[in-house]
Parts: sequence; structure tokens; C-alpha cells
Amino acid sequence: MASSDVHVRICEQEIIKYDLEIKALVQDVNECIGPHVKLTELNAKVKAKFNNLRLRIQDLDQMGREQDKESDKLALLSEVDRHRKQMVSNQTAWRKANLASKLSLDNLEKESLLYGGDSEFRHRKVTKEGLAQSSSDITESLMSISRMMSQQVTQSEETMTTLATSSQAVLETNDEFKAMTGTIQLGRKLITKYNRRELTDKLLIFLALALFLATVFYILKKRFFFFL
Repeated sequence: MASSDVHVRICEQEIIKYDLEIKALVQDVNECIGPHVKLTELNAKVKAKFNNLRLRIQDLDQMGREQDKESDKLALLSEVDRHRKQMVSNQTAWRKANLASKLSLDNLEKESLLYGGDSEFRHRKVTKEGLAQSSSDITESLMSISRMMSQQVTQSEETMTTLATSSQAVLETNDEFKAMTGTIQLGRKLITKYNRRELTDKLLIFLALALFLATVFYILKKRFFFFL
């Protein structure tokens, strides 16, 4: 049961990590100032993160359905539903960010063609780059949080390994106790059997001695009467 709880915690931590990474990438998409190749690369990364997130949510759903207690099962399935809704919300934000970024890129290209080296256009571009830098700083902070969560996942995996090793040791000790119990029971049976055999031997010796004494007494009595 403890091992199952560890798996659930690791899965939930990875879901949160992918959610944060997706939000950061969506923000990058929204602030992308080109070129189109950069936007394509960002979208590919977002798609890969969504695939990973979807798989982990499916894993959590499977763990929820395998719970023995009904309360645990309902709680996990509720979490699965919440994560799925959050994923849909992120997908909606991703689509809006793509539309906004493509529209911005199209407008920048039009202004570049119309105004060429106009100072106003350059000023707009510099402002856009400043916003992109701010977004990059935010993204870096989110990625730092993601790395911290990844370390927690690694620590949880190590804890799970330790628990598994401890469980194996407990099982081996239990087997040894069972073997010792069997040996003790066998020894008890042998001692009981020996005690019974010893009692029987004593009884036979007593009967033989009583028979011997009765015989001697009979012979002596017979001879005594004979002399009389």
C-alpha cells in the first residue's frame, strides 16, 4: 500500500511539473516576435509536453481505478478530472497564444515592408523585445520551479526504492520466523513423544518388578508352608 502511495505522489508531481512547463512555453509562444521557425519550434515543444502530460494523467486514472478503498478511488478520480480540465484550459490558452503571435508576426512583417527603417517601427520592435525579455525571465523562474519539482520526484523514487528493499527484508525475516516456528513445533512433538515413551517404559518396569516380587513372595510362601 505504501509503495502505491509513493507512485501516486510521483505521478501527481510530474503532472504539476508538465503543467508549469506548458504554461511557460505558452507564454513564450504568446510573446514570440519571430521568425516563424522559432514559433514552430516552440509549438513542437508544447505538443511534446502535452503528450507527456496526457500519459501521466492516464497513469493516475489507472491508479485511481485500482484503489481498494472506495474513498481513495473517488478522491484520485476527482484529481484526474481536475487535471484534465486544466489540460483543456492550457490547450485553449495555447491556441489563443498561437493566433495572437501569428497576428503579431504578420503585422510586424507588414510594418517592415511599409516603413522599412522608420524609427517608430524600430522603437516598437525594441519594446517588443523588452517584453520578450521579461517573459523570458518569468519563464526561467517557472523552469527553476520545475527543476525543483523534478528533484523532488527523484527523491520520491529513491524513497520508493528504499521502501521496496525494506519490504523485501521484512518478507525474508517473516519466512525465517515461519521456518523457526516449524522447527520448534517439530521439537515439541518429539519431546512430547519422548515423554510418553519414557512414562510407558517406567510403567512396564514397575509392572515387571511387581510381577517379580509377587512370584518371589509366592515361592517363599509355598516353601514356608511346606516346612510346616
